[in-house]
Amino acid sequence: MGIRGILRELGVDLKMQKGKDIVVTSPIDGDVIASLKADDASSMEQKIARCQNAFEIWRDVPAPKRGEFIRIFGDELRKAKEPLGKLVTMECGKILEEGKGEVQEMIDICDFAVGLSRQIGGSTLPSERLNHNMQENWLPLGPIGVISAFNFPVAVWAWNFALAVICGDSVIWKPSDKTPLCALACQAIFNRAVKKYDGSVPAGLCEIAFGFVNIGEQLVNDRRIALVSATGSSRMGAIVGPQVAKRFGKTLLELGGNNAAIVTPSADLDVALPSILFGAVGTAGQRCTTTRRVFVHDSIYNELFGKLENAYVSLAEKIGNPLKSGSLIGPLIDENSYESMQNALQIAAGEKGKIIGGKRVLEKKFPNSFYVHPALVRMPEQTPIVQKETFAPILYVMPYKDLADAIKQQNDVAQGLSSAIFTKDISEAAIFKKYSDCGIANVNIGTSGAEIGGAFGGEKETGGGRESGSDSWKAYMRRQTSTTYYGKDAPALAQGVSFSA
Repeated sequence: MGIRGILRELGVDLKMQKGKDIVVTSPIDGDVIASLKADDASSMEQKIARCQNAFEIWRDVPAPKRGEFIRIFGDELRKAKEPLGKLVTMECGKILEEGKGEVQEMIDICDFAVGLSRQIGGSTLPSERLNHNMQENWLPLGPIGVISAFNFPVAVWAWNFALAVICGDSVIWKPSDKTPLCALACQAIFNRAVKKYDGSVPAGLCEIAFGFVNIGEQLVNDRRIALVSATGSSRMGAIVGPQVAKRFGKTLLELGGNNAAIVTPSADLDVALPSILFGAVGTAGQRCTTTRRVFVHDSIYNELFGKLENAYVSLAEKIGNPLKSGSLIGPLIDENSYESMQNALQIAAGEKGKIIGGKRVLEKKFPNSFYVHPALVRMPEQTPIVQKETFAPILYVMPYKDLADAIKQQNDVAQGLSSAIFTKDISEAAIFKKYSDCGIANVNIGTSGAEIGGAFGGEKETGGGRESGSDSWKAYMRRQTSTTYYGKDAPALAQGVSFSA
């Protein structure tokens, strides 16, 4: 089924959004698959206003009733999993199993949010004063602005949307201009859920803003947007963060990752090898959690590198159209990504790196697309290019002698998202978890991939934000301390202060 058939199955009508501003091409073959109208300042103002009005209504809906809406939305996602997963593949280029897996993440966060809708609560705190009751309350925050990236065109929005809605917030979403069709499909699914909900969903609860930097700037700078949740590069976050801070708004930043794995002498290489391989080449290296660096103890360095080399050579048969079964590696998103990869490899070669793979492939079959053979680079040490995140399938492999030094080198990058160690030594695992400066520190699994039950995010230039599970719902709410006096005499003052007129 072609793109038009998929869009029809998902209930997407392009007529209302038809235009010439955003030309959407598929990275699979480079063909134009849609042309859409972008928002301007006026239409953006209208959408933000609707979002604000929706918040003022939705915040008064009981949280379990909000959860019931998300349950229905999750059920609609289950019905749409196959076509939506295929649309993700068509628009961003990840293989079909990953596309469907991304939709499963949406379903999972809906399940999580439904349960949470009956658990949101604060604390009752002991007061130092007689006949006083002190509570901590969590209340809806306001309209939430979500800015998402091309590589996860639906899941990241859903992480934010499901939690924000059960917390009582409305959401306005600016998807990547590379993947707007996925956003239109999500809106169509949302609209079906609205029709099935036993209650009233206010217009504007879910708005989508289409456009480029100017639209993102308008969203970021609008004081009505209580929280801006932005996913993208560290460079983008360095712009968004200060802009929102100027107006004393809140941010949730999910930015870059230059993730590393450490392989110790006791590691089970049959466990380490597939974990490293998927982490390095999954989604063609275009994940924020992609494994980009591996530090291997010098006693097993040659053995592991040999296994990795054999695995990389065998990948040649697994590169291809991501819609086809048997393909494990699809294309890069565009030519700019390809050029960035080639530039990094050229620099690595100048820093004494020995490169396996990295070349463009399938040019005759797909002349307007950018399929590459993932690059495996044998590096004598960590050099400046290794410390720079390149959003492409490049894996740098380096030897180490001492675990403390390996952890230090792992931490010696600007980002702090994901990390991993492969070891059978419980002491090594404990030391690694204690000193890894990343938001994610895995033992005997790779850096890529995460379950929705745990908070997702990282430190340093990764932005410090946390999305998805655990207590990340608190980002979408405001905290209030409330003290109630229920006595009959004049209430006592805190800290034993005495004051009388």
